[in-house]
Amino acid sequence: MSEDDQFSRRDLLRNIGTSVALATYGAGVVTPSAAQHIHNAVAAQKAATPKGPYAPKCFTAHEFATLQKLSELIIPADDHSPGAREAGAAEFIDYMGSNSTDLAEIFTGGIGWLDREMQRRYEADFLNAKPGQQIGMLDLIAYRKNESPETAPGIRFFTWVRNLVTDAYYTSPVGIKDLGYMGNGAVSEFKVPTEAVEYALKRSPFA
Repeated sequence: MSEDDQFSRRDLLRNIGTSVALATYGAGVVTPSAAQHIHNAVAAQKAATPKGPYAPKCFTAHEFATLQKLSELIIPADDHSPGAREAGAAEFIDYMGSNSTDLAEIFTGGIGWLDREMQRRYEADFLNAKPGQQIGMLDLIAYRKNESPETAPGIRFFTWVRNLVTDAYYTSPVGIKDLGYMGNGAVSEFKVPTEAVEYALKRSPFA
């Protein structure tokens, strides 16, 4: 029986629930077994509908497209490897949200806040704003030093997005290859190389 077969929905819900309950700023890390289960479940759903796009299980089409854009901006593709959008970060988060009402509310509420704030500032939602306006907003909410009563909801939301996009990317086949991880070897202790960690942190302009 594979690790994914042994991983139950109850295990996934427990993992998500712990993150939501304990991580005010979304700092909980998805466990490797949970991440593998999510990637496998998303892959199975895509395989079931190979001729069509991924159908979100939790978010509306607009919310899902916004997540895709956010993941693209957080970990963009470069000459070295594809980015978080290509790695399926939005699908990963959508699957998690479909299994956790609390997490779904964090993201639907956060995207709603983001669109309202973009409309107030630029008269366009996040997806339809100009690239410079999108980057300007993320530059504002990416750092806690900018926190104020006005920006606090956005900063909390973006921290969740950034952390889960990073989790999704670096547990995906694309992200694992990007880090240069070599599996299937006997080792007494596994430790991510310092160089790989530093690269992962530098990859995102909003780290």
